[in-house]
Amino acid sequence: MMYRDNPLKDMPWAEFQQLSITEKAAHFQRNGRPYHALVAQQFDRPSLERHCALATKIRRIAKTRGGLLFLQDLLREKRAMLYFSQPSTRTFLSFHAASQLVGLQLANVRDTTTSSEIKGESQEDSVRTFSSYFDMIIMRHPEGGFAERIAWLLANTSRPVPVINAGSGKDQHPSQALLDIYTLQRHFEERGGIDGKTIVFVGDLARGRTVRSLAMLLALYRNMSMVFVAPPELQIGKDILGALSAAGVQFAVTDNFEQVMPAADAIYMTRIQDEWDQPGESGKRDTSRFHLRAEHLTWLKGDAAILHPLPRRAEIAPEIDADPRALYWRQVRNGMWIRAALILSIFERDAEADRYYRDLTS
Repeated sequence: MMYRDNPLKDMPWAEFQQLSITEKAAHFQRNGRPYHALVAQQFDRPSLERHCALATKIRRIAKTRGGLLFLQDLLREKRAMLYFSQPSTRTFLSFHAASQLVGLQLANVRDTTTSSEIKGESQEDSVRTFSSYFDMIIMRHPEGGFAERIAWLLANTSRPVPVINAGSGKDQHPSQALLDIYTLQRHFEERGGIDGKTIVFVGDLARGRTVRSLAMLLALYRNMSMVFVAPPELQIGKDILGALSAAGVQFAVTDNFEQVMPAADAIYMTRIQDEWDQPGESGKRDTSRFHLRAEHLTWLKGDAAILHPLPRRAEIAPEIDADPRALYWRQVRNGMWIRAALILSIFERDAEADRYYRDLTS
């Protein structure tokens, strides 16, 4: 497929809204690579493998002072705005560190009460202002689809810039899914890769945007099996199950966590996202059956992976942290590398990193 330099330009918003997620995804690409990074569905298997390989190269380049200086010079002339209108620690700092790693100059807005929005300026106008000063917008927003709307808006201005979705409402968190894939790939690289594995998702799956995005990426692998474990009212959405069915992915839905533990190659734990609850609603829900406790470790495969997008509460016992199968702290570190790879790819500087790595290892 051929992509225009500015694929969203001149497309009416009403027409864009009518597209499916898969159809929209094609409009977030340019020259066969991400121009915006907004939804998991815009990544295919080859692009996942390219981004993971680039992340590993960046890790190795950064081990030396000379390599680190090379990386920090790649985007020294570029500027990025971190616009986080929803609370975040890990994702904000991960993108901050990834941007610094490849030389981006940064500014941020994390409290909209300190911006002109307090004077009544719309968020759309705020972001359009940022695009006048910066070459990339990295944003988190509580409203689903807001990052897509901003990408469309900026595409139809005199200065379009790429947008990275760092979490939107309850629907998508594509860069988290990339780091989850990268973590699983590294864990299983000597065990046949991700293909053919059974992934068990546990917790708040209805409102967990990380699960939604990761499930779509895992559907790109062969012979996958996914199990969704949650209370009925927090179970994965029918839209995700429909997409998995269409992709021919085997899946099961259950509320019996202990029953499926022994079959899991990876367990993806999530917290209950009660920030979306109505007042007093969360206290009525007992989720203790969906916690991973220390005694469960003997039930798991010896090479299983335990992941969590964090922050956690009681859903993973702290004693599990010392188990070599607990990978959630590695996920945090991996996020910096894969996000740096994504940024380089968007700015089309990944080939320079490839050449440096070849010279380094030749």
